[in-house]
Amino acid sequence: MKYVLTETTKEWFGVTLYQIKALRDIPEHGVDEGDLGGWIAGEANLDQDGEAWVYGNAQVYGNAQVSGDARVYGNAQVYGDAWVESRKHIFWASSVGSEDGTLTAYTIKTGEIEVTRGCFRGTLDEFEAAVNLRHDGSRHAEEYLVLIQYIRLRFREVAVSINEQEENEDEN
Repeated sequence: MKYVLTETTKEWFGVTLYQIKALRDIPEHGVDEGDLGGWIAGEANLDQDGEAWVYGNAQVYGNAQVSGDARVYGNAQVYGDAWVESRKHIFWASSVGSEDGTLTAYTIKTGEIEVTRGCFRGTLDEFEAAVNLRHDGSRHAEEYLVLIQYIRLRFREVAVSINEQEENEDEN
């Protein structure tokens, strides 16, 4: 085992999140045995194998899964059907938009790119439509549209791998 859920919890939109604690060193990511990490809703959100880790104030919940060599940190929130296997599967930018918030883009199990920003959560195409509707012609629209172009470029060659066991579970 790589980590345990501590008794330290917090509520986030009706979801109980548990702070994690490292049971072993993860030298590739600067994690030492005993270090406290970020927040997850349950063990299904962070693989016990591999080198994946959730840091600081980052939160992972819902059907989101972090595995492989992925790192989630900062004010990132990963949830829904997110599938983060490596750093290539997630991107975020802070201090953007009219509220100077954080925009997070990540792959989901279907291979699509999902975006969260404030109360918005949807596909990259849905986000682009929402930006054009709400911020059309403004400086904020320009910022978001540049980020959308970057996200498309960044994720262009990113693939999601789902192992056979999970595919079989989905079929049942």
